Amino acid sequence: MKEMKHVLLLGTGPAALQLAVTLKKGFHCRLGIAGRESVRSLGFFDDLARNDQMVYASIQNEKHRCMEGECRIDDVFQGFETIEGEWDTFFVVVTTDAYMEVLQQMNHNVLRKVKCVVLISPTFGSNSLISGFIRRLNPDAEVISFSTYYGDTRWVDNQVSNHVITTGVKKKVYIGSTRGYSDLVDKLNRLYKELNIELGVMRTPLEAEARNISLYVHPALFMNDFSLSAIFDESGSRKYVYKLFPEGPITQDLIRSMLSQWKEMMNILNQLGMKGINLLKFMTDDNYPVRNESLSRQDIDSFDQLQAIHQEYLLYIRYASLLIDPFSQPDADGKYFDFSAVPIRSMFINKEGCLDIPRMPKEDYYRIKVIQGIARFLKVDCPTIDQFIKTYEDKIVNVSLAHKGRSLSNAFTAQSFEEDLELICMELSNQ
Repeated sequence: MKEMKHVLLLGTGPAALQLAVTLKKGFHCRLGIAGRESVRSLGFFDDLARNDQMVYASIQNEKHRCMEGECRIDDVFQGFETIEGEWDTFFVVVTTDAYMEVLQQMNHNVLRKVKCVVLISPTFGSNSLISGFIRRLNPDAEVISFSTYYGDTRWVDNQVSNHVITTGVKKKVYIGSTRGYSDLVDKLNRLYKELNIELGVMRTPLEAEARNISLYVHPALFMNDFSLSAIFDESGSRKYVYKLFPEGPITQDLIRSMLSQWKEMMNILNQLGMKGINLLKFMTDDNYPVRNESLSRQDIDSFDQLQAIHQEYLLYIRYASLLIDPFSQPDADGKYFDFSAVPIRSMFINKEGCLDIPRMPKEDYYRIKVIQGIARFLKVDCPTIDQFIKTYEDKIVNVSLAHKGRSLSNAFTAQSFEEDLELICMELSNQ
């Protein structure tokens, strides 16, 4: 097998460094890393050069010992356009909305020689996008999609460097390839078993991409007036993503919107001939469980058969049950770990000196616009998705008008992502 001998990581964030350690340990491959030239990446490249191209991955929890390690990066490329040599496998570890931007910067001769492109954290339709693009240059290339990155990894001390820490690891993720169950899927399956992660192999990449929980919860949690005020209004107290109102955005209306969006997504999957997803089962079994006393097995398993009001009730219970980590040990005062205290990040000045929008919801905007575009192509009505997008776009337009005199990132512009959607829909029509 020719794959996994010469591996190139596209991206220089924390997930890329954890992957570097994992892949080097698992495959003993020649390993390269490439990133864009930016103010942020400059610190990473400098730190890498000062440390003989060594990267380090630490862990927070002893049970994740297999994630810990160090390795030396064999080749480093500053700027995607500087990549050269023959690489059999790419691991794309940039945000979903940057996939095409990255590949379009690369030398066509490099793209023509790659055997496989692995998308670590794609969105619904990403595989169709990349397959459509790369087929023009390299019709034999395999494109693999994971449902999501396998952990929660961040910079040590919150400083960009050659050292990351993984604080959480998923129990299960999904994978799908344009070649079905290929040799490389089998190899990755064995690697994930060594990491104690179950890998669900799906019939198609799109089915793997549909199993990213962010698709079903982030739009409702972020594209509402409460959360958008916390992100864009530069005053007021800290608010939290997963808390109930008034500490966070979760209300009965938000739960109703989340449920409606899930149903719209199921209509899209059905139109594509794909099996539906039981939302509550997916949340509890594949993401984070709650105690049996909070949600019964029968309610979880029969969720997609219940009436809407019953479904809303169960979703609300799920979020209320996770305000604390129900499996943590209480302290002397009986307090459990404050699991839901994930702050809603505010807009910020980026390394280039522009006012910018946090990854959540900036990346979620791309994801849901792509879903909207696919829905329109399939002629599936999605009023809830349309409303999420309208709420978000109205807000960023108003904020950009209120900050006319400041340098703003292009994230403050309502976008169509027309070129990406054209490629995605072309691929879907050929399937």
